[in-house]
Amino acid sequence: MKKVSFAEFGGPDVLQLIDAEEPHAGPGRIRVAVRAAGVNPVDWRVREGQVLGAHPTELPAGVGLDAAGIVDEIGEGVDGVEVGDRVFGEGSSTYAEFAVLSAWARMPEGLTFEEAAGYPSVVETALRVIREVGVLPGQTLLVSGASGGVGSAVLQIARDRGITVIGTGGASNQDYLRGLGALATTYGEGWTERVRRLGRVDAALDLAGSGVIRELVELTGDPRRVVSIADLGAPASGVRFSGVAGSVPDALAEAARLIARGKLRIPVEKSYTLAEAAEAHIDSQAGHTRGRRVMVV
Repeated sequence: MKKVSFAEFGGPDVLQLIDAEEPHAGPGRIRVAVRAAGVNPVDWRVREGQVLGAHPTELPAGVGLDAAGIVDEIGEGVDGVEVGDRVFGEGSSTYAEFAVLSAWARMPEGLTFEEAAGYPSVVETALRVIREVGVLPGQTLLVSGASGGVGSAVLQIARDRGITVIGTGGASNQDYLRGLGALATTYGEGWTERVRRLGRVDAALDLAGSGVIRELVELTGDPRRVVSIADLGAPASGVRFSGVAGSVPDALAEAARLIARGKLRIPVEKSYTLAEAAEAHIDSQAGHTRGRRVMVV
């Protein structure tokens, strides 16, 4: 089978499309014929060797955590799923023609494989950071870097819970953020004053790692009311860095419920082939994503 792999840590140029042996589903796992794989910032952080504590990596290594596809192999002890089912979920080395998943759910009706591949890690992360930052219904949450996949999910989940959301993003993404129910403003010079004019901030999330931790602490008045998923230096300011996943099966079930209720929809901004994995990582690292990027197999 074809698979994206890297034999050394480094830039996008270390990614190679290789012929590899097919993986097989062990106990408690399923294998899918991958139709699409999500492109997440953690993918290139793993490739660069940034997050070895949370993601131990033995070289050579595959790439990718999220996938949507068709079940074609079921491991021992697995029930509730059959060969031929359309599922989305999380596993390892998902930039490939076949991948083993450790958590999965049936794809909600009406989603394409490309759309479904964009949800697993994104929704798990969104649910986790909303929980960790402790924001409650009736309060206001500031989301820095709100137009990407996690931000898109946070805005919709928070609004469904009765939380007011202020989202920062580029000028071209203001209408997109408002369409997701956020009070939107641009980043750049004077952004904190623009946020203050929109209302009091009870909690804040840093989703872009753009060097705004100090300002987020000032806006909330308490570093314990700020959580980052993108700035590895955040703990130096007393801010929690969230990098360890919670229950992925629960997150997938919640994603399916929200999608079915029409409360969650994350658009696919751009799709890539496996041969374009390096380009996908370059674009992901550049930021400014609106929604999701996915690999199409």
